[in-house]
Amino acid sequence: MASDDVQSKQWYLDAMGADEIWKHSTGKGVKVAVIDTGVNPETPSLKGQVLVDEVPKNATYHVTQDYDGHGTSMAEIIAGTGAGGGIKGLAPGAKIIPIRVGLDQLKDQDERAKSLDSAEAIRAAADSDAKIINMSFGSVYYESEEEEALKYAASKGKLLFASVGNDGNAANKRSYPAGDPYAVGVAAIDKSGTVGKFSTYGNDVDLSAPGLDIQGWCDNTFTKYCSQFGTSPASAIASASAALVWSAHPDWTANQVLRSFIDTAGRTWAKDKPSKYLGYGIIRPRRVLIDKDINPGPANRDPLAAENGADPDEDITATKDSSAAPSSSSAPSSGASAEPTGEAGSASGPTSAAAKDTDSGSGTRTWVIVGAVAAVLVIGGAGFAVLRARRNA
Repeated sequence: MASDDVQSKQWYLDAMGADEIWKHSTGKGVKVAVIDTGVNPETPSLKGQVLVDEVPKNATYHVTQDYDGHGTSMAEIIAGTGAGGGIKGLAPGAKIIPIRVGLDQLKDQDERAKSLDSAEAIRAAADSDAKIINMSFGSVYYESEEEEALKYAASKGKLLFASVGNDGNAANKRSYPAGDPYAVGVAAIDKSGTVGKFSTYGNDVDLSAPGLDIQGWCDNTFTKYCSQFGTSPASAIASASAALVWSAHPDWTANQVLRSFIDTAGRTWAKDKPSKYLGYGIIRPRRVLIDKDINPGPANRDPLAAENGADPDEDITATKDSSAAPSSSSAPSSGASAEPTGEAGSASGPTSAAAKDTDSGSGTRTWVIVGAVAAVLVIGGAGFAVLRARRNA
């Protein structure tokens, strides 16, 4: 049975000002597609929250049963109700559409055949009613099919969040889909606002969110919660933040939700010089929600067009045609340097989108869940004494 005091360990809810946030928005009316190991809709915190019947069947038919526990944890972090002493999601009014991918943990070949690969999963999520797509997984290998799927999802107005990886204190290799255009790469911070040593850094980091000492299911028996760390929960918290803002501003586009985060992020450096470790800063949905005069900017302009390798004046949702069949080639990425380079500003070339306040079962691609089992931060307020800069470090 899950621990009765799990909610007392969710330090980030107090840090982000959740009680005040929920006076303005709970994420009601917003659907989040969780591309992961599946989602268990029967945990106390997720009963009534998971829209299994809305999983698109236009690709390969697949099941949604969680074979690891990771996907269910991400779903609860986003939209758990907290019932039965379970995890209380940051956006408890939102709903989850589960999309299962065959990550490396899934050894059963029959079960793997029922799962989608990454590109298929992203396209399935894009064809659903979800406004937000959460991708708490990664691979060091680039695949053109995945990049094309992300472009397709962006063309349909989706906001895409991806964990940047847990390789920061090792080889610090680039992780995909966070390294692809239109994916918002999320790094992990602790209670003090300091980036986790494990959090992969570089030009793919676009925003940061809590990712240390986060509660999640220990395994797929769903009997106990464990303390976890990783950029996986950080991505989930970013997705929940977007659900909160989109619920309060249903007429906004993905570009406007994203721009509002960039404009309100917690940072101690210039807005036009994102950090290699924390991107444009720590996401602060409360700052967006309490500002009744906030200007989200133009609806059809990508705030990170330059980083996505696009024309700043181009409206991707109106002009992109991503339905063409992608190339079948696949190659390993070159990876990022293990040491900060110290340059200011964002690098050229395709990087993920930004924000501010699986094993595919084929080829040599190996997927890794980004998240391992294992002083309150003033995220809702103004300052962070110990923020570490990223691109301008």
